Amino acid sequence: MNFLAHLHIADHCHSSLLGNLLGDFVKGDPAKTYSADLVRGIRLHRSVDSYIDNHDIIKQCKVLFSPEKRRFAPIALDMFWDHCLAKHWQHYHAMPLHHFVDNAHRDVTAPQVLNAAPLPERFLRMSEYMWRDRWLESYQDLDNIQYALERMSQRSLRMGMLAECSSDLELNYQHFLSLFKELYPQVLVHARYFSQNQP
Repeated sequence: MNFLAHLHIADHCHSSLLGNLLGDFVKGDPAKTYSADLVRGIRLHRSVDSYIDNHDIIKQCKVLFSPEKRRFAPIALDMFWDHCLAKHWQHYHAMPLHHFVDNAHRDVTAPQVLNAAPLPERFLRMSEYMWRDRWLESYQDLDNIQYALERMSQRSLRMGMLAECSSDLELNYQHFLSLFKELYPQVLVHARYFSQNQP
């Protein structure tokens, strides 16, 4: 799952939105740096990622990518799941997507939140662009997922094949969508259970 799903999961679990966004940007033990609220959000993010990475549905999805692209399938699928969630948002949240995004923006960028602990520079740069350019709503359009994959592929030469994964997503679109509808409710159940049982 990517940024939109992690924010939705955080909201679903009454967890820290910022903590859940930080999950991909903080290494090691977050308790050494961050408040208990942010730590629980980071750990929820990590638990969700681990649950998804090891799910049988993800294994089914990977084999639908051509062999040379298969190692990039998890990254492409993370983006695609956000597309599915944005496209079918009304099935997962009572609030319209743009209202949810506006509320999340206010929550995550509130001065008292941002000043509570030093945040990674890479996260701050990403966050600025994400809110300014309305990435989360743009995920409703599959072309924007392709654009995001192309941008990510330019980070290094070894990531080049990631840009080509959009063709596999399009080819298997309906099947991947049906698998998302099966997977995501299970993710929400796992996330709620993990969140409720954190110390």
